[in-house]
Amino acid sequence: MNLDPGWLLLLSMSLEVWSVPLDRNVTPQEAQPPQEDKQEDNVDTGLYYDRYLREVIEVLETDPHFREKLQTANTEDIKNGRLSKELDLVGHHVRTRLDELKRQEVSRLRMLLKAKLDSTNTQSLQMDHASLLKQFEHLDPHNQNTFEAKDLELLISTATKDLENYDAERHDEFKRYEMLKEHERREYLKGLDQEKREKEEKRMEELKDKHRKHPKGSVAQLREVWEETDGLDPTEFNPKTFFKLHDANGDGVLDEQELEALFAKELEKVYNPKNEEDDMMEMEEERLRMREHVMKNVDINQDRLVSLEEFLKSTDKKEFNNPKEWDTLDDTKPVFTEAELQRFEAELRTKEEELGRRAESLRQEQDLLKERGKALEAQRREYQQAVLEMSQRKEKQAVEGQPPTGPNGELQFHQEMQKLEDQGAKAPVEQEVQEAQNNLPVEPPQNLPIHT
Repeated sequence: MNLDPGWLLLLSMSLEVWSVPLDRNVTPQEAQPPQEDKQEDNVDTGLYYDRYLREVIEVLETDPHFREKLQTANTEDIKNGRLSKELDLVGHHVRTRLDELKRQEVSRLRMLLKAKLDSTNTQSLQMDHASLLKQFEHLDPHNQNTFEAKDLELLISTATKDLENYDAERHDEFKRYEMLKEHERREYLKGLDQEKREKEEKRMEELKDKHRKHPKGSVAQLREVWEETDGLDPTEFNPKTFFKLHDANGDGVLDEQELEALFAKELEKVYNPKNEEDDMMEMEEERLRMREHVMKNVDINQDRLVSLEEFLKSTDKKEFNNPKEWDTLDDTKPVFTEAELQRFEAELRTKEEELGRRAESLRQEQDLLKERGKALEAQRREYQQAVLEMSQRKEKQAVEGQPPTGPNGELQFHQEMQKLEDQGAKAPVEQEVQEAQNNLPVEPPQNLPIHT
């Protein structure tokens, strides 16, 4: 996605990018910025709403009217929200797509909130999403369905503020990195005996001295880039041509990425990833400081972009024609004090203790689960043994001709056998009845006397 200068204010970041490939046979007068094969700007801003920001920009740039207004807008128009009012004039399909993007972003933020609440074991049967969404400043939480001018204004103002604070956050992150490195160094030395500790301290100091002796760059290193990177005659240095050559996307300004590309050669003099004494994290801090130095002295209107006019004014300064070495981190005061290091180590100990408690709690839960697993396994084996014994008993009874037994060991009879038993019980009774009938006289006696 190629961005106009206005959007570059929102998306400027500290990241090294490529230098423009040049034909060494081309004269400075013939050199022109590349018009084809422009690299797509996919640099992540580091903002938690980076994707939403980029998608909104991409959709807005599809509208001819808004794109025209954006090209003619200045930094103040973007910062103060005047550009946001143009949203009412964009096409219907653009507004529809922006509505979809906002609903997707609201849904994503809701999932983030739910995950956060779940992680803190917070039970909320009736979650007030509107209230919770107020903590996100890059959209209007009261209207969660449509993208309005207020949403664009909030997105621009929040991104501008966050990006302005980004460099300070990077410096703070680097300070914590350096304190952690020093803490680990001291802990490592504590674990050594006196002889080994003295030997290791000497080796570390030698590495520092070796790093300090690297050749340093100069504040006005543009002539070097002109000669070594661009392959042009140093006696024919032309600031305007130089500017056009290194305006990689041809938008008429040098953004922070394009400026940092100019520092690559200078940083290579001091830092080499193959050297043990060179820390690449420190190199990135050097890059950030160099960019800040240039922006402070060249970016007159402080819009985080260097225009051609600003660039030409900077090359007219006395410092440009009288180069001097710039101070590296080794030459400046330490990035942290001893008191800050002690507070940092106390914070580390607190976190380690908390992690230890959590680890112990997890270990106890694991032991409990193991005991439950053992009990379930014993119960399973007991059931398997009972089933096996029952099966063996039935097989034995079938071989011996005995009737099968029930679950409690009682005998089970077939219906036929029960019928035979019933018939056998009835036979003696029927026989007695038959004998009694046979003993009765067949005819009554004749001519019996009659008594009166």
